[in-house]
Amino acid sequence: MTLFQLFLFLVAGVIFYLFFKQLFSGEHPKRGVDFEAKLPDEQIGGINRPDKTFSKPEVEPTRLEQLIQMADDAVAKGDMLEASKALQSALIVDGENIDVLQRHGYVMMQIDNLDEAKESFEKIISLDSDDDSAHASLANVLHKLGEEEGAVKHHLHSIELDPEYAPHHFNYANTLYDLGRKEEALSSYTKAYELDSTLEEAKKMINKLKGLDE
Repeated sequence: MTLFQLFLFLVAGVIFYLFFKQLFSGEHPKRGVDFEAKLPDEQIGGINRPDKTFSKPEVEPTRLEQLIQMADDAVAKGDMLEASKALQSALIVDGENIDVLQRHGYVMMQIDNLDEAKESFEKIISLDSDDDSAHASLANVLHKLGEEEGAVKHHLHSIELDPEYAPHHFNYANTLYDLGRKEEALSSYTKAYELDSTLEEAKKMINKLKGLDE
């Protein structure tokens, strides 16, 4: 072996040594993991490459949410017929949605469709028997329908569920007053006013029942 051949052999040995050392060191780039983002997804690219920034898509409202919003907008404008149409459609989408049923009952009361209002509030109670607002609303509907025994029952149940809520006592007092039960009405108006002194109507009724009207 000539001196030149020996030199080539040594050079080749060094190259192979360096190649295999790099190969097995784990420092070479690996397919699929040669880039690891160091920033949150929405910041990839950042200032240097804004075209590479990832944006988050806006979440589109569901059809039910759209119908509820349509109903709320219609109520705000005083268009109860339009609100009724939107809520009827919402009930087709989900007939057991309490938010929809509450709105439907309210709108039906506004247009004097008391039978449907009654059905909505009864449906809510069947889904959640502890919904005090549904009991109070149903009591008001039953009173308008002349079903006084049921009205009193649901008024009392709403108060039992939330005794610190002044409107429950005030609504019950109104029913008692209409039934001619003046002493009981006075007691309930007084309780409502004790719980919420901003209820001016309660104060007026207290004065009226006590004969203190100006």
